[in-house]
Amino acid sequence: MIDADPQGNATTGLGLTAAAGSVSTYEVIEGSKPLHEAHRYTEIPGLDLVPSTVDLMGAEIELVDSERREYRLLDAVQAAPTDHDYILIDCPPALGFLTLNALTASQTVLIPLQCEFFALQGLTQLVRTLQRVRRVFNPSLGIEGVVLTMYDKRNKLSAQVAEDVRNCMGSKVYETIIPRNVRMSEAPSHGKPALIYDRHCAGSTAYMALAREVLRRETLAAA
Repeated sequence: MIDADPQGNATTGLGLTAAAGSVSTYEVIEGSKPLHEAHRYTEIPGLDLVPSTVDLMGAEIELVDSERREYRLLDAVQAAPTDHDYILIDCPPALGFLTLNALTASQTVLIPLQCEFFALQGLTQLVRTLQRVRRVFNPSLGIEGVVLTMYDKRNKLSAQVAEDVRNCMGSKVYETIIPRNVRMSEAPSHGKPALIYDRHCAGSTAYMALAREVLRRETLAAA
């Protein structure tokens, strides 16, 4: 996983911090260090992390005149020796320099969508943004799927948003739905992924089901 968000939620959520002097996503995008030197091991076997720091906030300004500024992350990924099956890139919530680098470096986009009204509006804007990125930077960029999250079965709005998204995005929406779950909310404060903090809670069970669905769809698509 590459944490490309200056907030570093993916980093802290996996129980890690970018210690002073350590290599982070900033050095990778800035070009002073190769991607493989930034790898950190996590508690999850097989999952490595390239951590984020607040230094990333200045990358857009520092690299404003650099060549291939929108392809810095892509170039780093392509140059890195790796035997990983997947590279996941955690993006900032807004379309800026870092998100554009992530989208340019990606083959597909996995969209988590909260089951709330404003998130539904944001989905429409995101789809338009992806279309623009395809036209200008990455013609092969596709949508891996849409994950409905923070679903509250007691709330009629959650059900309505889920229905609207399925009507709009069709089969791109995963059948698996991630529910609101207290144990999931607690996990980051303990510096642990939910699957380690409590792998039997409803949220962890749902994410394991989602992983199986993603792999199953990929297998069918490759057949």
